[in-house]
Amino acid sequence: MVGGRTADLTPTAAVKIFSAGTAGCVADLVTFPLDTAKVRLQIQGESQSLLDGQRMKYRGVFGTIFTMVKTEGPKSLYSGLVAGLQRQMSFASVRIGLYDTMKQVYTSGSENAGIGARLLAGCTTGAMAVALAQPTDVVKVRFQAQVRLPESGSVKRYSSTIDAYRTIARDEGVKGLWKGCLPNITRNAIVNCSELVTYDIMKDLILKYDLMTDNMPCHFTAAFAAGFCTTIVASPVDVVKTRYMNSVPGQYSGAFNCALTMMIKEGATAFYKGFMPSFLRLGSWNIVMFVCFEQIKRVVIKLQQSHGSPF
Repeated sequence: MVGGRTADLTPTAAVKIFSAGTAGCVADLVTFPLDTAKVRLQIQGESQSLLDGQRMKYRGVFGTIFTMVKTEGPKSLYSGLVAGLQRQMSFASVRIGLYDTMKQVYTSGSENAGIGARLLAGCTTGAMAVALAQPTDVVKVRFQAQVRLPESGSVKRYSSTIDAYRTIARDEGVKGLWKGCLPNITRNAIVNCSELVTYDIMKDLILKYDLMTDNMPCHFTAAFAAGFCTTIVASPVDVVKTRYMNSVPGQYSGAFNCALTMMIKEGATAFYKGFMPSFLRLGSWNIVMFVCFEQIKRVVIKLQQSHGSPF
């Protein structure tokens, strides 16, 4: 159970929502450069950015990071961080914080949830989170994708997070803030099912067979497995989502057209562009997030017990 086992007090939905949002922000702070490198690699095939008269070329995770630092400065690795943190507070809090609650809804309150109930719960909270947090995801991807070349005098696409929200709403309409919502719902249904269900099952098995106690090594192992499985399953949808959300109006008629264009122009391997940074990012993100999630819950529960808070 993602909620974990607490001897004295079971965490409430409010505790889980708060803990998930906070843990998601911590994980983003740690892994954001890897996420930015992943986005740059994913959009590379369609990018028209030039450097010294030639198309920008990124090679590998750390090569991408090195190129960005060299040509755009270290701050470029955290471009879009504000929107990323906004996203996690609204996104992770719903998709992770409400997972156990939705499991109980689908099992009519039973603690013994089968694989079907877990998958349904993951799909439901993933879709709910996207519907709420999609504008923050669009802005985050746009910031991460824009190339800053000070020596070339290039103009940034957006000057600030607020400017990005305003510009997108003005130029593309309010629906522009929900651009790519359908592929993102698809992606996050897959991600949530892979990530949360894998973590859930792995943790239950580790505890059931007494391989580890309910502490950090257990959380680390389950989170690493969740990150690896999620990357394999979700990468193709993630690449399409990133390309489509970063596209200019009229570039693609829809998410399916984006995927079809990628297949025709770049081949099937395009769907796994940025796989290594995706794995490094998802693996490390899962480890940091789940370990922090479990620990934050325990801290909040201890504060509840000491202060008698109903939160």
